[in-house]
Amino acid sequence: MITLRKNQNAIKAQLAKFLDFESEHPNKAMLVNNYDWMKDYSFLNFIRDIGKHITVNYMMAKDSVKKRLSGETRDGLSFTEFTYQLLQAYDFLFLNTHKNCKLQMGGSDQWGNITTGTELIRRTTGNEAYALTCPLITKADGGKFGKTESGNIWLDARYTSPYKFYQFWLNVSDDDAKRYIKIFTTIDKPEIDSLIAEHDIAPHERILQKRLAKEVTCMVHSENDYDAAIEASQILFGKSTFESLAKLDEQTFLTVFDGVPQYEISRENITENVNIVELLTSVSNIFQSKGELRKLIIGGGLNVNKQKVSTVEQIVSSANLLNDKYILVQKGKKDYYIIKVV
Repeated sequence: MITLRKNQNAIKAQLAKFLDFESEHPNKAMLVNNYDWMKDYSFLNFIRDIGKHITVNYMMAKDSVKKRLSGETRDGLSFTEFTYQLLQAYDFLFLNTHKNCKLQMGGSDQWGNITTGTELIRRTTGNEAYALTCPLITKADGGKFGKTESGNIWLDARYTSPYKFYQFWLNVSDDDAKRYIKIFTTIDKPEIDSLIAEHDIAPHERILQKRLAKEVTCMVHSENDYDAAIEASQILFGKSTFESLAKLDEQTFLTVFDGVPQYEISRENITENVNIVELLTSVSNIFQSKGELRKLIIGGGLNVNKQKVSTVEQIVSSANLLNDKYILVQKGKKDYYIIKVV
């Protein structure tokens, strides 16, 4: 129960970014838990009070049930799954009676369960009740856009950093961007139409994806997080400085350079000033020899923490560490390495 309440509070904190739970308005948002009204409701009382109003024939006529029974899915239909629509219907009845809730919304796969609720309300109290569903959101490849799918994102920054969140939207396909900007943003239709037209003229500039990524990142996180994501993107794909690199927290730094080879050295090797050539050649597999490294430095091809190394005599100290433990080495234009001080 402690875990459930913790999860409930976490969900509320996420929803509070989109819904108003604190105002004095009579229609302010409320977060309720059906356990609170089901925990003392016995099975016998439930089937006596609620089960008698909905026939088995009615329940079996639902498309979701017929598909399971007809063998369109690999698994059969358990009693729990079959009766779930009755439990969801009772939730709607309870909220309709006690909270004046008249509309239940959900994905199109919930249509059967929701309309069972409207039917239960009609048969018991006769109150007004309505159902509203929308098509399930899919990606261009036909895959579902959901938490059980691979490659999707979380609202919680602990699981998907603002930078990675921003990159997700920035990298969606053109077709997905045209649909998602209508679903996930509050931009009005004329402006969306204008953005799509502008995007179609120069798709390579990803105008639509950039606007989508900005709107959603600011909505879910903040404008500061969006600005930080832009700055982090420029570190890898554009011009940047040591100062901008040093602003990144450890999680974002590691996310930006995900997949970059990492090597470890002892902190003893860097607490005192150490020559850059001596330091980097002590790490295996980055440079084959001191001569190779010196030649690279003289040719202007070595950057440490996004700063060009201009002399073979350059010194590195603990003051050069990012997040007090990392050194970012760039060899040429594309080859990155991370040295972790342990």
